[in-house]
Amino acid sequence: MVIRMRHTRSHTANRRSHHALKAPTLGVCKNCGANYRPHHMCLSCGYYNGRQVIDLEAKKTAREARMNAKKEAIKGSAVGDESPVAEAEEKTEQK
Repeated sequence: MVIRMRHTRSHTANRRSHHALKAPTLGVCKNCGANYRPHHMCLSCGYYNGRQVIDLEAKKTAREARMNAKKEAIKGSAVGDESPVAEAEEKTEQK
């Protein structure tokens, strides 16, 4: 078995000198002026390299419509007379 040697403070500090965190490099979007990561599309407007890659406005409106429809469906089932589980129990009791 190998005898474990102590590490001096300077050796430990030299090893840990590369553990520091660095701030990410960011670019400025030419379309909207927001910061974005290099070689990635802008998350604010959907542009990359001067052209539109994703239409974020259309995605946002579609998501809002989907969420509103889901909320209405939940409200409709809560306002309804009985839940499907209660209806199934009534059918089994009638038989």
